Amino acid sequence: MKPHALTPRLALLLTLPPLLWAGNAVVGRMAVGAVPPIALNFSRWLLAFVLLWPLGRLALSQRAVIAQRWKYFALLGLLGMGSYNALQYMALHSSSPLNVTLIAASMPAWMLGFGLLLHRVHPTPRELGGAVLSLAGVALVIARGQPARLAELQLVPGDLLMLLAIVSWALYSWLLARPPAHMQGDARPDWDWAGFLLVQISFGLVWSGGAAGLEALVADDARWHWSPWVPALLLYVAIGPSLVAYRCWGLGVSTVGPAMAAFFGNLTPVFAAILSAALLGEAPHWYHGAAFALIVGGIWLSARRRG
Repeated sequence: MKPHALTPRLALLLTLPPLLWAGNAVVGRMAVGAVPPIALNFSRWLLAFVLLWPLGRLALSQRAVIAQRWKYFALLGLLGMGSYNALQYMALHSSSPLNVTLIAASMPAWMLGFGLLLHRVHPTPRELGGAVLSLAGVALVIARGQPARLAELQLVPGDLLMLLAIVSWALYSWLLARPPAHMQGDARPDWDWAGFLLVQISFGLVWSGGAAGLEALVADDARWHWSPWVPALLLYVAIGPSLVAYRCWGLGVSTVGPAMAAFFGNLTPVFAAILSAALLGEAPHWYHGAAFALIVGGIWLSARRRG
């Protein structure tokens, strides 16, 4: 199916996830030392499952329908719920926020690359130009207006974990945009968004639960350190970055395509910089505004061919 034109409504749908995921990154950093990373991911999706159950429970009753498509949902659950966020939380334990954000900014390149490799979707010159503008804006934020800072970065194991997370997310997004035949047209199950997401989460809980159990057995410090803000942390990551963001992202990706959506993903580090500045009491700097202009310019340039 050919992607639709980018409208203000779609732009809003694709802007909300980066904002909520920026908050997730800040919260994930706050959770270091309080909640084990893989356990945090499992708890996040377990709580999201409970909250979404009243809206999507009818989909889970169609066991024959799910059984016929279990490979697709198992892969969605592994990439979108079982891997991406767990890898990100793990990365925040061993890598600096500066490195993690820079690696996450490579998402448009991975989206375009997998589109070409798996689906023969050739990027246009405007998409490539938009990617350059967006990456330049992200780099400006990461370097805090001083490009020389980028040369000081050093890779650590957490950087590799974040790279795997971005690859996982790119594959997940293409699975949503280009589902197999049994998830298209009349063959698609008659589920609303809540049922579709709840089935994904169900499979994701199998992956994330198994990983959390392994973490508890082998990790040096897999204990929880409770404090008054931990329940609030869990509630936020279950509702905002999980239910709301995944709903908006799924709808946006299926409408405009993963390549276009990836440019909106580059707003995440800009929002993260603003949220971090607000939490630390620091005023935004000139490069935050400049980076926002570059990233929006990249989105506009890439979207022009669909207008």
